[in-house]
Amino acid sequence: MRVPRGVLGIRTLVFQSGQVAETGLPPQFDALLSSYVRHLRGQRSLAEHTVRAYRADLVNLFTHLSRLGIDSLDAVDLRALRSWLAKQHTLGHARATLQRRAAAARMFFAWAHETGQVATDPAASLRSPKITRTLPPTLEAGTAAQMLNDAVAAVAEAGGPIAARDAAVLEVLYATGVRVSELCGLDLADLDRARQVIRVFGKGSKERTVPLGRPALRAVEAWLGKARVLLVTGESGQAMFLGERGKRIDPRVVRRVVHRSLQMTQGAPDLGPHGLRHAMATHLLEGGADLRSVQEMLGHASLATTQIYTHVTNERLRSAFEQAHPRA
Repeated sequence: MRVPRGVLGIRTLVFQSGQVAETGLPPQFDALLSSYVRHLRGQRSLAEHTVRAYRADLVNLFTHLSRLGIDSLDAVDLRALRSWLAKQHTLGHARATLQRRAAAARMFFAWAHETGQVATDPAASLRSPKITRTLPPTLEAGTAAQMLNDAVAAVAEAGGPIAARDAAVLEVLYATGVRVSELCGLDLADLDRARQVIRVFGKGSKERTVPLGRPALRAVEAWLGKARVLLVTGESGQAMFLGERGKRIDPRVVRRVVHRSLQMTQGAPDLGPHGLRHAMATHLLEGGADLRSVQEMLGHASLATTQIYTHVTNERLRSAFEQAHPRA
């Protein structure tokens, strides 16, 4: 089944698989887009949702260029690219969206220049609006401990494989700070009990090793010891965490587990798995961990990404100072 849909006057076809086929773009743009998507998947090894986002941004760009009467890369200049971003601004898109779309254009034209598709790179000087980095919401250490203690208590009280799995999932998320996709991708062989670490494959298939705390290791061993076998089917494979039907656990299930657990914890904000990742990083820095160690554990390519957590801890210190110091 397919559903016709218009994007800024250009007809597109949306298939159930989520893939989009352009029918109104100039042939050169259409061919270049297909080649670039193959590059992102094959050589850059980007996640499928990231590929789709970049693809959609470029379709939007090519649509704008076509409206300007530009039908080849050689005719694209910095002024045309700036007019595209200006148009996005007038449509009310957030600065974060404009920044991502500018990055998508820079990446594409850098690739086009490197592969000889265009003589000069018109996007090399393209700048996007700066965004104010907001402090990510997080948990107090005591609140996180209460949530995890409640999850462990639920295993003892209710029993059953799902409670054991959920407790292990929560412990691993908070102990390691892994992304939800990384947790769902864990296999049995990724756990090293002797070293108390797990092997994680992050963005771009980059591998890293992350330590597990003793409570997290106990929860994982309890899940793997007697609970997981109760859910195993022929479709389980080597997946560490399973859904109720025995398949590899779905990210949506993990999100529900986290939301439900936090809703049942007094004083906890409504966060998802990424909130536990924020909490882990914040609590590590508050406990004295150095920034590069936290960067390595989180799998950030740039230290600048990790530095947002120094703003979190500084803000919390400032708040504590103003509340407690008599001359604040």
